[in-house]
Amino acid sequence: MINSIVIYTANALSWLFIINFIISCFIIFLERKDPSSTLAWIMILFLVPVVGILLYILFSQNIYRKKIFRFKILEKRILESSLKNQIDAFKSNTFTFKQKEIEEYKSMIHLHQIHSNSLFTQDNQIEIFTDGKEKFEELLLDIQKAENSIHMMYFIFQNDTLGKTIIRALTEKANEGVEVRLLLDAMGSKNITLKVLNEFTQAGGKIAYFFPSRIKLFNLKFNYRNHRKLVVIDGKIGYIGGFNVGNEYLGEKKKVGYWRDTHIKVLGSAVYDMQTRFILDWRSASKEDLDISLGYYNEPMLSGHTGIQIVSSGPDSIHQQIKLGYLKLISSAKKNIYIQTPYFVPDDSILEALKVACLSGLDVRIMIPCRPDHAFVYWATYSYIGELLNAGAKIYIYENGFLHSKMICVDGIVASIGTANFDIRSFSLNFEVNAFIYDKQATAELEKIFLKDMYLSSEMTKELYMERLLSIRFKESISRLLSNLL
Repeated sequence: MINSIVIYTANALSWLFIINFIISCFIIFLERKDPSSTLAWIMILFLVPVVGILLYILFSQNIYRKKIFRFKILEKRILESSLKNQIDAFKSNTFTFKQKEIEEYKSMIHLHQIHSNSLFTQDNQIEIFTDGKEKFEELLLDIQKAENSIHMMYFIFQNDTLGKTIIRALTEKANEGVEVRLLLDAMGSKNITLKVLNEFTQAGGKIAYFFPSRIKLFNLKFNYRNHRKLVVIDGKIGYIGGFNVGNEYLGEKKKVGYWRDTHIKVLGSAVYDMQTRFILDWRSASKEDLDISLGYYNEPMLSGHTGIQIVSSGPDSIHQQIKLGYLKLISSAKKNIYIQTPYFVPDDSILEALKVACLSGLDVRIMIPCRPDHAFVYWATYSYIGELLNAGAKIYIYENGFLHSKMICVDGIVASIGTANFDIRSFSLNFEVNAFIYDKQATAELEKIFLKDMYLSSEMTKELYMERLLSIRFKESISRLLSNLL
């Protein structure tokens, strides 16, 4: 009996080793992952074989070869034609910049034109929100005024007081005959079920879920989430930024406290690109054959003078468009770089670019939250800021609640606000969208907000960092080892 158990165990372990070996070969030779990510997965597979295999199946599918978002032939032709005309005007120096200092950033604009199919528009006007109550009050007012369409996409949409208030407002507009479409991430908004939306759908509102589970309680695309937060009203008003929908984003969750985020309201031609982003996501999730207006790329709205490019990224592409935008912002800096992010888990390229900026004498300031909402990510963040402290960066710990803002501004001229954090998950696993802003006045306002937040923060010095407990250093080391998988 004992011999049989020993033989059975030995055979099971042999097969487990063979399966791990095959998966490891698959990761190395076929997946072509980042080397550090590859090593992390191989370590997990061999340290915890059974659990490692399950984790790999759940968290490491390669979906970049899949065409998740598709332009129709005519849509693609018109967009490519508009982009070509703009690029040709750049090359021939016939393009007119409304703000002369923005011409210095032609190469950055060109980067997004080529890798993100992102048009540069400079007739926009933006309003910045840092408080959830103010943002949602404004959004509800715009929803009430909607005449034709409301397109709303959120990662997290809670079934609480705020969530119900917005659903009621959307239901009222659907009853009035306004086309209302609500796109939610299936994991982040799992509490917003069809039962919760019964009145909304009966009124004519449409709902779709991004990457829903085909099997109850088991989602093979669990690790790939639509992290975008985007609202477009009547094709003329757009909202983009970090706020999700829920009472905690109003500062009403005691554990988190005040919620500090950054969101913008946009008027101008950039709204067309926000609408296009929504429609591409909607068509993928709902299978509704919704058209992108063919006039979008040729009809300026003339609302202001702010330059904007709407840039999307996700695991369906190998280009990591938003990360490249961050890299270009950092490398273009001549004076200062201000960053706010809830999670700072950069890859080697971002980390080295920031180190180079620090060592070149630039004023590099990074603000992170004082309290974690994801423990592993929090401790990984602390391990990376230690390196930047040594390079000369100034690190601030926001203490007035939870900092969820995803913002970078450079030299008081260019900035980016959106849904992408400074972490590997946002760079390569989540579907994200950011507004890259080219405007002296808007960026100066963002800098003022950052400086105001510094008064609500404590500075992390090298001396304080070196005094941290051994237990904290251990947590940092383990979290950093797994940072490519977070």
